Amino acid sequence: MTVAITAQSLGKSYKIARLGARGGYRTLRESISEGVGSVVNRLRRLDNSRVTEDFWALRDVDFEVETGEVIGIIGRNGAGKSTLLKILSRITKPTIGRVELRGRVGSLLEVGTGFHPELTGRENIYLNGSILGMSRREIARRFDEIVAFSEIEEFLDTPVKRYSSGMYVRLAFAVAAHLEPEILLVDEVLAVGDFKFQKKCLGKMREVGRSGRTVLFVSHNIAALEALCEQCIFIDHGRVKTQGETRSILAKYYEDGEDRTSGSRDLTEHHGRTGASQPVMSRVTLCDDNQNITSRIRMGSSLSIHVDFDVKGFPTRPVLGVVIKTDLGTNLFGVNNRFIPGFEFGKVDVPSTISCHLDKLPLMPGTYLVDLYFGNESRDLDVVHEAVAFEVVPADVFASGKLPPSGVGPIFWPATWKL
Repeated sequence: MTVAITAQSLGKSYKIARLGARGGYRTLRESISEGVGSVVNRLRRLDNSRVTEDFWALRDVDFEVETGEVIGIIGRNGAGKSTLLKILSRITKPTIGRVELRGRVGSLLEVGTGFHPELTGRENIYLNGSILGMSRREIARRFDEIVAFSEIEEFLDTPVKRYSSGMYVRLAFAVAAHLEPEILLVDEVLAVGDFKFQKKCLGKMREVGRSGRTVLFVSHNIAALEALCEQCIFIDHGRVKTQGETRSILAKYYEDGEDRTSGSRDLTEHHGRTGASQPVMSRVTLCDDNQNITSRIRMGSSLSIHVDFDVKGFPTRPVLGVVIKTDLGTNLFGVNNRFIPGFEFGKVDVPSTISCHLDKLPLMPGTYLVDLYFGNESRDLDVVHEAVAFEVVPADVFASGKLPPSGVGPIFWPATWKL
């Protein structure tokens, strides 16, 4: 196999300004009140008290991607994933190291990247194709496919500055995926689209990978990474922590979670929050049968999930959806009081807590993840994937003195037999 992407000793640093310890922070009022020298000179002295330091967003990054591979890139917010893709797409230069790309590169990194806001959707399709090095005839051959995929035909001759973020993403992805780049770079920007369009995009990326082209996909969507990528690169604090088969890399990623298994977790800056979410949920707490905070329950025990939220004065009828997943991100089941009669609540407009009680969970021993969906009676407002984790430990659930055998799946179920 030929190599499509090579990164060698790649690094990117930025200058960060801080106030020097010697000068300290001084207000303009203090400077004037001292009456020493002119205001201009004093302000210059304040400016000189600022020092800069290097922040390495990426450091010593080495990897190779073979032609036709679909590679996932995973890591927490601020790990350096987006910086890496910007270097690969030549939006920014590396500080040290080198990158070799063999083939035309199409990228979808931020909403509207590569679009001129004053041009129409139609004109931007031709502009992007030209940037990729395609002839007008080649672009015209794929034009109808692009428009059909994006589903924005009626706005095609409208300047894209008037597009919503969702419309931007639809057209941008359609262009990036259909103009036949040899290498396709996709960041988490797909989270802006609705569920149906996300599913459509994932299908297209799978098709691109099968056609022998190379895809690098940054995402927090574990299910999508599992479905699309045979290999993953785990980036942590600007460095490649490990690279390998997707399932094993995802397992290491979960093991690396900070306080995921403490039984209580702050959600205000959670890395699993989707891009379109409002930060309404602030904390999740897990409790056992006795309402003790815990991240560990016995087989067959109950679990209560308490979510603190603040709708910031906007009256809302709270709805909480909970999805339980395996430690590799496979959905097991979900519950939601929007669809279960008898659990409709009145409107609240102050910080509150909504709780979901799961009675006698039929889960085998292992680690499980919790996705949270907070909203009102009609739609979700805040979605956090892998919000918290808990562990199920073995227990004699059938009072037989024996434990259910391992390897039969994540669910055990009471049953009866008759001969």
